[in-house]
Amino acid sequence: MINKYLVYIFFLIFILNCKVNKKTLPYFDSYDFSPKWNSVNHTIPKFEFINQNGDTITNNDYAGKIYVADFFFTTCPGICPKLTKHMKILEDLYSKNDQIKFLSHTVMPWHDSVSVLNEYGKRYDIESKKWNLVTGDKEEIYRVARDGYFADNSFKTQESVNEFIHSENFYLIDKNGKIRGVYNGTLEIEIERLKRHIKTLEKETI
Repeated sequence: MINKYLVYIFFLIFILNCKVNKKTLPYFDSYDFSPKWNSVNHTIPKFEFINQNGDTITNNDYAGKIYVADFFFTTCPGICPKLTKHMKILEDLYSKNDQIKFLSHTVMPWHDSVSVLNEYGKRYDIESKKWNLVTGDKEEIYRVARDGYFADNSFKTQESVNEFIHSENFYLIDKNGKIRGVYNGTLEIEIERLKRHIKTLEKETI
């Protein structure tokens, strides 16, 4: 009899927990992306990059905004076109929503100059006021990728062109600069999940 009561209690706790979690999103602050249901201290570190128009982009441009970030490079023949295609779908969906923005960091800044990013943006009809494609110092980009987004599971300093940081993830960042979701940006089902989570964040108060 006691076991039955325990099972009932655990089931009730599980149901209540699911209801709570549906109304909020977890926080992420480590490479294993284990969800934390209480706010964490980790935020995206301060950065300063240059976008496709030659403008300086910093955290201030995303302060108080919900944004989706990723890492790519313009000559990537594999997953990057899928990432860009899916990010473009999101850009179009939220084109009239000033609270939602996008940020793509090149992981090949020695090739992806401002002019190259500009041409890439034109190719995909990217709206620069909504979606920044940024380049800059390699060490700085890689620092932000590793220390901010946990985008490099190798934990190693990359030396060759064939071993640089590359991730298929989209990262959902809240208005306080905290990671609230991680998604495989190549999968449509994950993009749908991301859309649902953006709606959840929109209802969240700072």
